[in-house]
Order: sequence, then structure tokens, then C-alpha cells
Amino acid sequence: MALVLLVAFWTRVWPYLTGFLLVGAAATIGWRLWRTDRLLRGRDRRWRQQDAVAAGRRTLAEVDVMTGTEFEELVAGLCRRDGCTEVRRVGGAGDNGADVLGRLPDGRTMVVQCKRYAPNRAVPNRELRDLLGARVHFRADVAVFVTTSRFTGPSERFAVEHGILAVHRDLLGLWNSGASLLSLAGVNGRGQGDARHRTRWKQAYGG
Repeated sequence: MALVLLVAFWTRVWPYLTGFLLVGAAATIGWRLWRTDRLLRGRDRRWRQQDAVAAGRRTLAEVDVMTGTEFEELVAGLCRRDGCTEVRRVGGAGDNGADVLGRLPDGRTMVVQCKRYAPNRAVPNRELRDLLGARVHFRADVAVFVTTSRFTGPSERFAVEHGILAVHRDLLGLWNSGASLLSLAGVNGRGQGDARHRTRWKQAYGG
């Protein structure tokens, strides 16, 4: 019946049917082009990120022999890699407790303290208190402490209680290997392991 009606009224419906088919074909082609573009752009972003990670990656052994300034530059470079803006190194005499300043990708301002300590050395509370002062001085929204060593139990708790992102050696390894700075906030205050982990740490690094 439908076929009979179509034939009987073909002269009236063919322009509409043809238009419908053309619009449908154009929409399908447009969707496929959009989807292909999204896939290509996504792959390009992933490749660029992988290239950036590979270009900036250093082993922790290489980081351990850096100067303080080189370590600060490394941290600044990792911030830029993660999309932070207005990043600049300010460490040195009269730095008011800050080594790196900048803005996170979400627009919040940040102040970063960098300590390239020997792996067997632990960061005490007073270092974190200095960073709190720097956060106030620079009116920063976020404070980040990055070290090549670890935090004492009290200093790690102090960091969590005062909203400081404490990036110890293990988290620095993750960050250096491609994890984003903001992703580390989800494990802040964790990751230094239990007593057995600390025993192995002392066996590896001494102290």
C-alpha cells in the first residue's frame, strides 16, 4: 500500500524525499568529519603530552645530583608541562620562602617550595611553616612542597591539616613520569608506606 501511494503521489513527494535524503547524507558526512577530527585531535594531544613527558623526564638518580637551581627549574618545567601558566622561578636570596610561582590550569595561584635533599633526610615541620608564610606573603591559593626526600610523620600531617600539597620522593617520581600535579592532590598525605616500606627505604638510602 505504501509503495502504491508513493508511486501515485511521486510527483508531489519526490522533492521532499530528495531533500530529506540530502539533509540526512550531509548530516552523516558532517558527523563523520567531526568525529574524525576529534579523534585526530585527541591522538595529537596524547602524542604531544607523551613527547613532553619524554623530553623532560629525568631519573631520580639524575635529579639527586642536580643543583638546587636546576631542581627548581625542573619543577617549574613540570608545572608548565601540566598546563600551569605564568610560571617563574623566584628562588634565591630573599625569596620569601618561595622557589616557584605560577597559576594552576584552573586559574588558582600557587607558590612552590623545592628542596633537593638527600634521600635519607626527612623534611621537618619548620620547612612547611615557612611555606605557609610564603603562601600568605604571595597571597597564593595553593601551596606545594616538592622534595627529593620524604616528610616526617608530624610534617606530613601538618601539611594535610594546612592544605599543603606535600610531594615526597615517590610522588615526585610519579609526577616526573607523567602524572599531573593536580592528580597528586588525591593522594596527599599518603604514599610514604608503612614501617616495612620505611625499613626498605633506610636500607636503600641509609639514615
